[in-house]
Amino acid sequence: MEEITRKAFWNVYVPGCVEHYLVHIMRSHKDFLPELDFVIEVDDQLIGNIMYTKAKLVDESGEEKAILTFGPVSILPEYQRKGYGKKLMEYSFERAVALGYDVIVIFGNPGNYVSLGFKSCKKYNICLEDGTYPAAMLVKELKPDALDGRKWIYYHSPVFEIDEAEAGRFDEGFEPLEKRYQPSQEEFYIYSHSILQ
Repeated sequence: MEEITRKAFWNVYVPGCVEHYLVHIMRSHKDFLPELDFVIEVDDQLIGNIMYTKAKLVDESGEEKAILTFGPVSILPEYQRKGYGKKLMEYSFERAVALGYDVIVIFGNPGNYVSLGFKSCKKYNICLEDGTYPAAMLVKELKPDALDGRKWIYYHSPVFEIDEAEAGRFDEGFEPLEKRYQPSQEEFYIYSHSILQ
């Protein structure tokens, strides 16, 4: 999965990538949910996967709500934009509901997720600890009215706080690939630094 993830994300958001290192460390983290770790195959070949971790929402009175986040969702480049990622996500949503979860919060390009039912965090009154509503923070209710409009603060798992130096050392164990700039990196910079008012 690390190899597939590396190929899927290489040079997409930054020159190189760290997502394969995240996959590597996530499996042994206490917040990882192995029951929501899925792969997808085409013609007996693994072409992608999705991994989930626990996250939480905390309201203004301190009440906590256990929720999910996923990422990375990885599909080999030659199979991207063919519906495989959507199938993988939709299957995982069904499994998440069966396990009793009712909300997912992710960070991603809205263009990739609104067709799957994700909406702006602002519509659900979910913000970060600093009170901001990032444009890239997206929310999906797996069950209708799972969120009731009160203000929530989102907290992700500490597994997402990547040590860049460790990620670089981990990457040295893979086939060398050229790190380079491409326009998708500017798009990522724009939506990942945009805040809704």
